[in-house]
Amino acid sequence: MTDAPYRADPPEARRMVMLDGVALIFHRPSGLTHIVAPPAPQILEALEEGDASAGALLARLQRDYDFGEADDLAAALDARLAELETAGLVWRP
Repeated sequence: MTDAPYRADPPEARRMVMLDGVALIFHRPSGLTHIVAPPAPQILEALEEGDASAGALLARLQRDYDFGEADDLAAALDARLAELETAGLVWRP
């Protein structure tokens, strides 16, 4: 996991609609609509509390969601963060 903090636009910069287990996110600054699956919407929600490293984001998500006996949550979160970064929905300042 990287220690560089992640940041996302404020909630008013995007419009999210849940549809059959996926989320459609219209990102107003870019004008693009993204189709994402959980936990992407939950990661963006966790970033509403402020910038956070991957480790801090994992702690926020574990506080709010029960992952049970999931293996290597840190690697899974890193992969989702990389996808969100590629899409332009999160970035590191």
